[in-house]
Amino acid sequence: MHKLFRILLLSMVAFSSIFLATGCSAENGKATQETANSNKFPAFQTVDVAGNTVTQDIFKGKKITVVNIWGTFCPPCIEEMPELGRWAREMPQDAQIIGIVCDASGPSDKETAAAAVRILKDANVGFVNILPDDKVLEFLSNIEAVPTTIFVDSNGNIIGEKVIGAEVAKYKEQVKRYLK
Repeated sequence: MHKLFRILLLSMVAFSSIFLATGCSAENGKATQETANSNKFPAFQTVDVAGNTVTQDIFKGKKITVVNIWGTFCPPCIEEMPELGRWAREMPQDAQIIGIVCDASGPSDKETAAAAVRILKDANVGFVNILPDDKVLEFLSNIEAVPTTIFVDSNGNIIGEKVIGAEVAKYKEQVKRYLK
């Protein structure tokens, strides 16, 4: 994860003007063959930013979960949070949003969790935001930029097309299309 953080930091400095327009660059790591071919979100057991245990069971009971992968260092990620918070409060009962704080080094990363809590509080965000465990960190190694948003069904299957960049209108379109 330290390698990911260094790459994220270097990318942020080198391409800051691009970040503001389209998103923030993440690690350009090579996907393992298993992860690259998987249409399933990995099984996980981690904590949210408040320290509550969260597992892949979070997907059960909802037809679709919007998974917003974001970083505390990323201006477009932070800028879209208030809109995501409003949308989460308006969603139908069979849909939800969760966030993954991609720059956290794991469930015990208190410093990044504290930064995320401040951002989420300022944006009035009430949906669950998790700190990635090792399995989620491995999954995140395939993410090219943040924010990236993916869509997961109640069985943990990744559905639809991922959206790269702060494009809340596109997220909403995918949810509407899926819930029809």
